[in-house]
Amino acid sequence: MLHSSIFALVLLCFLPCFSILVIADLNSDRQVLLEFASSIPHARRLNWNDSAPVCSSWVGVTCNSNGTRVIAIHLPGVGLKGHIPENSIGKLDALRVLSLHTNGLSGSLPSDILSIPSLQYVHLQQNNFSGPIPSSVSPKLIALNIAFNSFSGTIPPVFVNLRRLTWFYLQNNSISGPVPDFNLPSLKSLNLSYNNLSGSIPNSIQKFPYTSFVGNSLCGPPLNHCSSISPSPSASSPPVYLPHSTQTPQNHKATTPKKRFGLASILALAIGGCAFLSLLVLVISFCCCKKKNGENSGGILKAKAACAGKTEISKSFGSGVQEAEKNKLFFFRGSYSFDLEDLLKASAEVLGKGSYGTAYKAVLEEGVTVVVKRLREVMVGKKEFEQQMDIVGRIGRHPNVMPLQAYYYSKDEKLLVSSYIPGGSLFASLHGNRGAGGRTPLDWDSRMKIALGVAKGIAFIHSEGGPKFTHGNIKPSNVLLTLDLDASVSDFGLTPLMNTPATMSRSNGYRAPEVTDSRKITHKSDVYSFGVLLLEMLTGKSPMRYPGRDDAVDLPRWVRSVVREEWTAEVFDEELLRGRYVEEEMVQMLQIALACAAKVPDTRPRMEEAVRMIEEIRQPELKNRTSSESESNLQTP
Repeated sequence: MLHSSIFALVLLCFLPCFSILVIADLNSDRQVLLEFASSIPHARRLNWNDSAPVCSSWVGVTCNSNGTRVIAIHLPGVGLKGHIPENSIGKLDALRVLSLHTNGLSGSLPSDILSIPSLQYVHLQQNNFSGPIPSSVSPKLIALNIAFNSFSGTIPPVFVNLRRLTWFYLQNNSISGPVPDFNLPSLKSLNLSYNNLSGSIPNSIQKFPYTSFVGNSLCGPPLNHCSSISPSPSASSPPVYLPHSTQTPQNHKATTPKKRFGLASILALAIGGCAFLSLLVLVISFCCCKKKNGENSGGILKAKAACAGKTEISKSFGSGVQEAEKNKLFFFRGSYSFDLEDLLKASAEVLGKGSYGTAYKAVLEEGVTVVVKRLREVMVGKKEFEQQMDIVGRIGRHPNVMPLQAYYYSKDEKLLVSSYIPGGSLFASLHGNRGAGGRTPLDWDSRMKIALGVAKGIAFIHSEGGPKFTHGNIKPSNVLLTLDLDASVSDFGLTPLMNTPATMSRSNGYRAPEVTDSRKITHKSDVYSFGVLLLEMLTGKSPMRYPGRDDAVDLPRWVRSVVREEWTAEVFDEELLRGRYVEEEMVQMLQIALACAAKVPDTRPRMEEAVRMIEEIRQPELKNRTSSESESNLQTP
């Protein structure tokens, strides 16, 4: 007992010291960044100052989860110029990511930066750094990109010991000497092209393509073999000149190579013919794949291997995009965590094609995963597009609303960038791979949680966007789920931008009966769509046909017909009935769904009322706050 009391007393004495130490760490990081910003001119204004909190408001700065240390700096293309001082960034001993690429930084790279023990990702490409590559490097380094600089000297031997190194880009520098034997288990991408390297390519990296080594004095696979083929004696022997011959060396050069010239011509024609045939096959294959995939050949996003189901974000732009526009990726809340160049280099996978365009899952070099949505048939100009994006960006500040990170607008391309949520969509959780070996069915508690989250998200969109701002496309594929089944509503506010037909199709089972024109979508029509979504969660049936299932029904009409005959139990999803559920709660949720999906718009509740009604199912004490109007809305239409 005495020991415990003494320990508690000592702990209380030391707690203030620990607190001061944590503050000192963050304060020291703040001071280092302020000194760095003051010593480096930059074209784009940084909002770094003592009055603003570092972790939540400083542009390009990311802290750890408890906000005690700076772990990442993302400042690509912000116009940084000049030398990085010694003992500046190198003092950030918790830094994991440093991205300063596409700036005007020059001089030698301070040796203490790459040696930060925690450093994992370094992106310094497209600057004007010179001098040797520092020989002291963090053993945790995963990615190093110093391409398109003026580094000289040799590749330090320390790089052959970086067991975690995965991406290594040194192209377009002035690095000389031999290539080390990079026998690294994690190395997936290597580029040493266009330097002054010489010698043979080690066996351990001969698996990389020839584009990783061109522009050097290197030999060995995948380039030419180092051992040259011995020429024939007649071709290699120097010409012999007779003392009394009238033949001059020049005449000899002009007359003797006829035989060899003929052989060279034949070889050239043969090689040229093979190359032409190969090129022809490639063009035909590309055209077939392109036609099958249906992608625009002039766009940013192209399917490089569409036939295999994989895509790659291309470096080519549409003909209408000017060179100066290539990095004009607009970020919300000033977060420069990546730029358009990073997206173009990322490998991508098609997540799906929706009403407004195709969504791609893109994995950046730093291991960050984002979703890039390529919009199609946008009918508005740049100014109107940007005004709508301002509203969308402002609304994306709710736990149940999917925020946009950035957008890109040009004549040929309109892109939206958001975070990747690993749990997938509500549609996949409801309908994907039913049966043995498929996805785990959603139980009643999970569906209740998701329904409430979706309702709160839509209610926030309505309240923040104003009376004329709607979602316009509520359906399960636009509800994304975290691994904890927290719902995020996505794709909101895009309908006014799209070139939708004047008379909208009634085949969309989520659309309210009164909506015949995209300009007539209202808050109440969003409520109808939400009601259909609730019915889909309750019944397990879809109001639209999709591949593999033909059981699409008019959900509100079908449910009303079943309930009218008092067969309420027949309505609910069989997967719900197999698990634990509360029948009373399910019936109450069914009544809310039917109230939302009423045929007459004025009889539907507002979204905030729908939120309150769903909360009352689990918290009956909230019913005292319910108005008589809300109670009347609960009646089954």
